[in-house]
Amino acid sequence: MAVKDLNKESFDGFVKKGAVVDFYADWCGPCKIMKPHFEKASESIKDVKFGKVNVDGNQELAQRFQVMSIPTTILFKDGKQVDRHSGALNEDMIKEMVDKAFK
Repeated sequence: MAVKDLNKESFDGFVKKGAVVDFYADWCGPCKIMKPHFEKASESIKDVKFGKVNVDGNQELAQRFQVMSIPTTILFKDGKQVDRHSGALNEDMIKEMVDKAFK
């Protein structure tokens, strides 16, 4: 499944039933390192949606979820935050977070 670009208009509907969201910026080195891992995880995990929020264009969302450093990965279940991690993750780490939160 493709990773969906999210903004303040699409965000709440997207995370309503459960999602993994990467808060990132295009200029961020660790974000660039994590990007292919996030995309691979989104392809291998079929039952959870994956989205990304560019904090430069969506500062309201970053503030709402108190994203102080990027990348920050937040897992949502029933529209509520259930887990989060600041810093780059590899594919296995993302899968482990998803398994813990959704299984």
